[in-house]
Amino acid sequence: MRFLTVILVFALLSSGSVRAAEPPGIVVIVNPASGVDKLTRDEVIDIFLGRYRKLPSGRVAMPIDVTDQGDRARFYQLLVKKSPAEMSSYWARLVFSGTTSPPFQAPDAQTALDLVQSNPNAIAYVDRSAVTPKVKVVLEIKP
Repeated sequence: MRFLTVILVFALLSSGSVRAAEPPGIVVIVNPASGVDKLTRDEVIDIFLGRYRKLPSGRVAMPIDVTDQGDRARFYQLLVKKSPAEMSSYWARLVFSGTTSPPFQAPDAQTALDLVQSNPNAIAYVDRSAVTPKVKVVLEIKP
C-alpha cells in the first residue's frame, strides 16, 4: 500500500511538469533597411492577401510566401484561419479578375530569409527559430 502511495504521489508531481512542447511561433520579418519597426496583424493580413501592398514606411511591399506546405499552412491558419486549399481558391479568384497578384513564391524558409536580407521591400514569414540578426521581426503570430 505504501509503495502504491509513493507511486501515486510521484505521478501527480511529475504530471504537472510534463507538457507537450508548443511549436515555436511564426514571425513576420522585413529587411532592417525597410524603415518598418512593427506591423499590426491587420497590416500583415492586408499585405499578404493583396489588399494593400505598401509598408508603413511608404515602400511597395514584396510579400514572400514560403511554398513548403507545412510553413505556408501554419502561417495562413494562424493568420486568417484558412487552409492551403482555401488560399489557392482565394488567389485564383483574384488573379482571374485581374485585381492583384499573389505573393512571390520561395521554396523554403532559407530562401525567404535570403530574399528579405537582400531586398528592403521584402516581407516574409518564418519560424522564430530560423530568424537571423540580418532581418527584423515586425510581428509574431503565436499558436
